[in-house]
Amino acid sequence: MKKSFLFLIAILLTFSVQGQITTPGASPASHMEQKVGLTDVTIDYSRPSMKGRTVFGNLVPFGKIWRTGANANTTITFSTDVTVDGQKLEKGTYALYTKPDKESWEVYFYSDTNGGGMQKWDDNEVVAKVSAQVYPIPMNIETFTISLDDLTNDSAVIGILWEKTYVGVKFEVPTDATVMNNINRVMGGPTAQDYYAAAVYYMDSGKDIDQAKKWIDKSAAMTEKPAFWQLRQQSLIYAKAGDKKGAIEAAKKSLAAAKVAGNADYVKMNEDSLREWGAN
Repeated sequence: MKKSFLFLIAILLTFSVQGQITTPGASPASHMEQKVGLTDVTIDYSRPSMKGRTVFGNLVPFGKIWRTGANANTTITFSTDVTVDGQKLEKGTYALYTKPDKESWEVYFYSDTNGGGMQKWDDNEVVAKVSAQVYPIPMNIETFTISLDDLTNDSAVIGILWEKTYVGVKFEVPTDATVMNNINRVMGGPTAQDYYAAAVYYMDSGKDIDQAKKWIDKSAAMTEKPAFWQLRQQSLIYAKAGDKKGAIEAAKKSLAAAKVAGNADYVKMNEDSLREWGAN
């Protein structure tokens, strides 16, 4: 009985040790990051190898939807909106599906990225669909590869390579529009929010309160309808600058706006300040 028990323990220990052994995956995972212009692009996919097999038309059948890799969904993430063949893709993550054929592939950007590949195809999940030409290459690409090629400030090409096949899908990023907006904003000078933030910082930090007063006035003048919290800060800056009349006027405006917005906290703070400053 004792020998049987020891034998059982030995078997359990053997399985325990074996369970801790890590071996390479047949289709290792790959994570790629690339900045295209001002857009961050990330691709996550698994990479099967040929291993002597015929891939397209056999392992990967022609005319059928393919998850474009192995294991879980192949996904691509854009940090900004992009355009693919005239079709807008909002920033976010998409599954990359394809339908290979001899002369061209259909490439799908699919909004449902869950699961280990397509469970049930839904045309409503297709955000963009592109037809891409097949380019034969003179040597075998043993391991399935996705690349980002032909980088410019405004575009790049998603390259799909395996066996003797290359397929490319171009996408465009809004670099020029983003840069021009930044240039116009900076060259146009500080915004109302910039003046507001600087004024509040000066007041809170005990810096030049007269400068803070000029900035908060500038912010208010540039704002069509200042919010109750902005008017509240204006009243506090005026009070700290010794302009009690201006502080009371701003606090009354803040109080009225806070009542309309239903913000009880700002109603009370303004009422308390108005009493403190001797408002009628």
